Amino acid sequence: MSEITFRSLYPEDINQVSEIESSLAGTPRRAFLEKRLAVATAIPDSFITCAALDGQRLAGYGFARILEGEFGVNSAIAVLDTIGVDPAYQGKGIGKMILSGIERRMKNKSISTLQTEISWSNLTLIKFFASNDFILASGQIIERDTSPLSEAVAEVAPVKMDGQWRVHGEEGGNYYEKLSRDRVLVRSLKGEDIASIDRIDAKLTGLDRSAYFATKFREMLDESGIRVSMVAEDNGVVTGFIMARVDYGEFGKVAKAAVIDTIGVHPAYAGTGVGHALLSQLMINLSSLQVESVRTKVEYGNFALRNFLSRRGFNPSQRLLLTKEIC
Repeated sequence: MSEITFRSLYPEDINQVSEIESSLAGTPRRAFLEKRLAVATAIPDSFITCAALDGQRLAGYGFARILEGEFGVNSAIAVLDTIGVDPAYQGKGIGKMILSGIERRMKNKSISTLQTEISWSNLTLIKFFASNDFILASGQIIERDTSPLSEAVAEVAPVKMDGQWRVHGEEGGNYYEKLSRDRVLVRSLKGEDIASIDRIDAKLTGLDRSAYFATKFREMLDESGIRVSMVAEDNGVVTGFIMARVDYGEFGKVAKAAVIDTIGVHPAYAGTGVGHALLSQLMINLSSLQVESVRTKVEYGNFALRNFLSRRGFNPSQRLLLTKEIC
């Protein structure tokens, strides 16, 4: 082995990356990796990549996404999606060097937190990350399958019908034989919705996260092959939103999965079933796409969100959330 050199990954690396992935996972993920490389090249500020080279041969690689708002995070963090080392180069410290390369690039961007997810049963990865100073993060990954939501948990609260607020049980009121997603107008996200979502998020968080949402809109409307993000409307006014993406292979998962990045309901519509309707329609859409599961991250102290999702079938995942602070 000659001296290992490092650089960013390029689209032309796809063949070697795919070969290494296939040798490690046993299942090719070329489409996922090709898309990741294309997006990382098109919007380099949103990704950090690192390629380890032995001459012209790719010995290993790593992908990290830069998050600036997902899961309620208020500052930029890097999330390691994928790291792989050619079996012929394993045991030579290549993985540790790739991590170091990503960390150096993080410092250049003034990002101090690196996170990743692993299966609790993958002892090899647990040992690798532990030896590189990762610890358990404060949040938790929760997930559920994409079966329909139970309507029994829909909020019993006044809703606006025929221009008047009516209560469940009144004549012409909110009868729960009608599904929440039928009572609340839910549609796909459009580019012009960004101002409404910025407004709702600012009401909920007290923060200006417009830069984050601008990035998410670009990702979901331009780079994403499948659009699953949605908004709820009342007489043409956006009352809530759910930002989600389909995952065909992040963190080494081969099975189709979706990730919920953000969900928000305007405070004036809290308790009216908007959040339930958005989540209900998301499950229907994901199931029709043959997506098997959906997951998200919640902080332990966010009791309102944890309770909302728990009542809708989300349970702790068998995946560990790890974090490392870069000095």
